This record gives sequence, C-alpha cells and structure tokens, in this order.
Amino acid sequence: MSDLITVQGVVISAMPIGEYDKRIVLLTRERGKISAFARGARRLNSPFMAAANPFVFGTFTLFEGRTSYNLNQVSVTHHFVELAGMQPGIYYGYYFLELADYFGHEGTDEKEMMNLLYVSVKALLNPDVDDRLARCIFELRAMSEQGFCPQLFQCTSCGREIGEEEECFFSQESCGIVCRQCAPGIKDARRISPAALYAMRYIAGVPMGRLFNFTVKPPVLRELESLIHTYVARNTDKRFKSLGILELMQKE
Repeated sequence: MSDLITVQGVVISAMPIGEYDKRIVLLTRERGKISAFARGARRLNSPFMAAANPFVFGTFTLFEGRTSYNLNQVSVTHHFVELAGMQPGIYYGYYFLELADYFGHEGTDEKEMMNLLYVSVKALLNPDVDDRLARCIFELRAMSEQGFCPQLFQCTSCGREIGEEEECFFSQESCGIVCRQCAPGIKDARRISPAALYAMRYIAGVPMGRLFNFTVKPPVLRELESLIHTYVARNTDKRFKSLGILELMQKE
C-alpha cells in the first residue's frame, strides 16, 4: 500500500461499480478534483455506505493505487441528507455539483468552490431563500471564482467607470456592462436596472458568509435569471442534466 494522504473535500458525484463498490469524485482543497474507489461502499455494513454519496463534506484518507485513489477512511463533517427529500431543491443542489465538477481540475486549490458549495447547499435548506435566487447567486459567484466574472464596474467598450445609479446596459458578447454612450454601437446591449446591477456586484464581491443575506423583488429576480443564466450558458460548453430536470419540473 502506498503512503496514506488526507484531504478535506466534498463528494460531488458517485456511481456504482460492480456489485458492491462505488467510484466517487471529490473536490478537495489539497489536490483539486480527484476520483477514488470506495470498496464495498454498497454493502449494508460498510463504513463508507453513508459517506460515499453526493453532498458529503469531510476529511478523506486515501491511498494511491496503480491507476486511482482508494478510499481508506472518512470523517464526515456534513452530509445534508435532508436535501434529498426537497423538491425541486435537490435538483438545484445536483446542478451546483455538476457546475463545480465542470470547472474542477486536479492539482488546484478548490477551497473557495468548496466553501461556495457549502453555503449554497445550506441556502437551499433555508425556506427564506428562493431557490431561483440561490441558483443565480451560485452561478455568478462560481463564474467569478473561476475567473469568468463579467465586467460589472467599467464599460467594456471605453473603460469608463459606471456609477450605481447611472443608466447602463449589459452585453453578453462583450461580457459585461456598457455605458449609455457606447451602447448604440453594440448590437446585443440591453438595459440593466440599477437594482440588478447592484445585486450582481454584491454577489461577485461580498464575503462568502454574507452571500445569501439579501432578497430581490420578482421583476429583479427575473432580470437576474435572464442575464446570469444566459451568461453561464454562453461561457460553458456542456448541457447539465440537472437543468433539464428543473426545466421539465417548471413546465408542469
């Protein structure tokens, strides 16, 4: 057996392998996104039965085999099992995991994405937080953490700083806001309300612990959904399965 390593992480996906095993994907602070086999995790008496599941946060002890990591021990800190019974909250949660998986890479420090997942899943469990707003917040902050945040403070065309109450526009093609003077020359520029711009600036820059400490009125939420969902779709090249389920549920 190779030397054991210990990582702090969260299970972002799990799939059955053979009759009793599982393959899990971990997002970790120390080694980025890695996969590991949880031998016997599907046996009723397995110490990994509860731990080798999505949304489990904890400390994972692994040893490295010839082709993959193998789970040796787990100390669970949070498991969020109550999310499984929440509709449509569970599918928002799976979407958050899918997006984290999409951006995750081996060998990177994923501390901030782990923290974002943690506070976002907690928000899904909070009845005072609208799931639709939680999705907008998670998406924009995830893009920000990955270096893909739209420009929200200066005109993407002329570079001039735009104040909070100043009329401005948002361009998906330009990846950010545009001032009134430059907007006529940008074909997809659309007006963004001061409330929506303020919310987006707040989401992109506020400390993680205060990320979900606000609400917006329905018209602003619809505006945020239109802007942020479109921005994420344009800047990712994957069709996320959980989004398909959410769209079907919303049509019912």
